[in-house]
Amino acid sequence: MSSKRHALTFVTITVFIDTLGFGVIMPVLPAFLTELTGTSLSESSAIAGYLVVFYASLQFLFAPIIGNLSDRYGRRSVLLVSLFFYGVNYLIAGLATTLWVLFIGRILTGITSATYASANALIADVSPPEERAQNFGLMGMAVGLGFIFGPAVGGLLGEWDLRAPFFAAAGLAFLNTLYGLFFLKETLPPERRRAFEWRRANPIGMLTQVRKYPVLIGLIAAMFIYNIGHHVYPSNWNFYTIEKFTWSPFEVGLSMALVGILMALVQGLLIRKVIPLWGAPRAAFIGFSCAAVAYLGIAFAPNSLAVYVWCFVSAMAGLAGPAVTSIMSNQVPQNEQGELQGINASVSSIGAIIGPLLMTQSFAWFTAPDTPIYFPGVAFLCAAVLTLVAIGIFALNVRVLDPSGKATSS
Repeated sequence: MSSKRHALTFVTITVFIDTLGFGVIMPVLPAFLTELTGTSLSESSAIAGYLVVFYASLQFLFAPIIGNLSDRYGRRSVLLVSLFFYGVNYLIAGLATTLWVLFIGRILTGITSATYASANALIADVSPPEERAQNFGLMGMAVGLGFIFGPAVGGLLGEWDLRAPFFAAAGLAFLNTLYGLFFLKETLPPERRRAFEWRRANPIGMLTQVRKYPVLIGLIAAMFIYNIGHHVYPSNWNFYTIEKFTWSPFEVGLSMALVGILMALVQGLLIRKVIPLWGAPRAAFIGFSCAAVAYLGIAFAPNSLAVYVWCFVSAMAGLAGPAVTSIMSNQVPQNEQGELQGINASVSSIGAIIGPLLMTQSFAWFTAPDTPIYFPGVAFLCAAVLTLVAIGIFALNVRVLDPSGKATSS
């Protein structure tokens, strides 16, 4: 039991520090890209989208390999390598003087990125099926806490120097790597590992594996479409609030801190009450619905106060991710958890290619000086439509699940 608690604690800290590093960057990214490239805010938004797409393309190719490697060699080594290269990426970005250098960092993290996939597999290793949704919620809580402190710190550091947040993020990633090196114990024992197979460690092979579990196909499709829309926050929130409400980096940081607080409350506390009461399928449906409503509200928000109000509704969307992840995890055996999370990461990376491109390019087009229709909230409107489609697919597939998220015999 103590080993289980230690593993869950490490995962929570790892994801917290990882998100903290990302959150530190968010408030200064628009100004940093504008200064680095000499472009306008609208053009910098497009560049930010290209960076994310480049990273996601590499992750799509390599995530199945990383997931299968964790099933063969364990979670610990894969997670530590990933954390180390996150730090290298932030260090490269902080030292960059030209745009192409940023893409070098994206290559490194795109190939080795496995933080969330490995963390999910680790949680599945130490959690019984009935507790997985609640424990997956710990990751959401860690993300929320990271967004509480990261953007606030990033906004403050950004007022001093635009590059300081990148160096701070690099330091956090390296400290996290050291923490795991000395304190993390392996959660997948040798007798439960399986052989590495190249035929399964690629995007085509992973789809063949998914066919063994029919429920997974629909759930992966629903999460894929939902994640495309959900990318509106990391790729467009800062640009949207600066463009429409002229927020400063510090104000962007504070708004993200509020989102983090709400996310931590929902996924760290509320989900532990809701999942046993409602069941994972119903909790996920409510989460999806709240996300769609919040996107619409933000898209047409008349002022900053309205944006903050919709943030409270958006927080309930935090029920969806852990609930769906637990349903997926309960469909496969332990020695395929890494592969499943690699599949999820690979599919999510496709969403991370489409989502940021859709959100940043639509924002750039509808905010350009010569646009025939000025509508800075267009990306959030797109996110709402995508989420409604995801709800429909999810509803069709959960009909074969019982309240705990397991497939019925009928």
